[in-house]
Amino acid sequence: MLNTVDMFRAALRINVFAVLLSILLLIGALYIYSGNSHSFRWIFQQDNFPMTHVSTTSCEVQEYVNNCGNWSIGEFRMKVGLKYAQPSTQKGRTDVNSVTNWNAPLVWEGTFDPVVIDAIYKPMNPRVAVVVFAVGKYTRFLKGFLQSAEKHFLVDFRVTYYVFTDNEQDVPKVELGSARNISVVPVPSAQHWQEVVLGRMEWATKAIDNQIRSKADYLFMMDIDSVFHNRFGAESLSRLSAVLHRGYYKDSHRDKFPYERRPQSKAYIPAGEGDYYYTAAVWGGYLEDMYRLVKHCYIQAQEDSKIRIQAVWQEESHLNKYLLYNKPAKVLSPEYLWSDYDPVPADIKVVRVSQLIKNYKEVRPNAGNR
Repeated sequence: MLNTVDMFRAALRINVFAVLLSILLLIGALYIYSGNSHSFRWIFQQDNFPMTHVSTTSCEVQEYVNNCGNWSIGEFRMKVGLKYAQPSTQKGRTDVNSVTNWNAPLVWEGTFDPVVIDAIYKPMNPRVAVVVFAVGKYTRFLKGFLQSAEKHFLVDFRVTYYVFTDNEQDVPKVELGSARNISVVPVPSAQHWQEVVLGRMEWATKAIDNQIRSKADYLFMMDIDSVFHNRFGAESLSRLSAVLHRGYYKDSHRDKFPYERRPQSKAYIPAGEGDYYYTAAVWGGYLEDMYRLVKHCYIQAQEDSKIRIQAVWQEESHLNKYLLYNKPAKVLSPEYLWSDYDPVPADIKVVRVSQLIKNYKEVRPNAGNR
């Protein structure tokens, strides 16, 4: 039988354990709490997917807890159920390569199931920023871009379009879906189109620092003279996603790519090096990874300007140099940026975004054609 001293010691141990447990629970609660009463930071780990920081409001958290209790995202799907076609190890696209030599997905129509992809990403409720530039006469393309994006770009996700423009009055009123917004960012006018191209990296870097960082988990840079025609969905999300340039994706020899070949330039890629040639008209990724990439292009272009040199294809040349040594986590096929100038070949099963035919000499001063 326990004597009084033993009973006291046992009670003391229980009380100490209860105090320690309370402290641990308090630390956990403080860790989740983001610093104000309306925002939380959650981290979800998906099988075969990288850690993703995702913000959600306290109301959404409460709704999730009320509906799901302490279920994990995987447990939630198990209880609710999800119907989709069975994946196969033997069937799939055989006319194109669907994986890079660094084992990153190369995304084509027929290489993913949109039902499964959405089921993975939608519960995370990520915030996506889209940066576009509509300077000078390029404001004419805003309405078509925004209206088509509302039909096809990350539908049912939280999206904010950051429109950089010198003509705020020309930004059209477009009907937006729930949790989708337009934010206008004033920028100065330009006398030469090269000023806009090179200025994009500077303006985007400053905007991320000053206003976008706290409001987005992913960021895409896109050309405004484009229209969405089909789904551009969560299959595009990754740490860094780059799009194969439609003009060079079939070239069998990398020395044919229009890389910057002058050693004086910071964008220089020597002959015999290179993976693919990526377009600078569409690219995206985690906000901080995109920030490092955008800032890198900005700084490298500045370094070039000090010795009075400009990379052959401006920021696209610096983008390709960066991605050669910092491999993208996903490579998106030319479906994600085709062009109305070009016929659609058999391997492009669906055109998701296409650049519009336009008179370059009319919309941009001192313009060449590309």
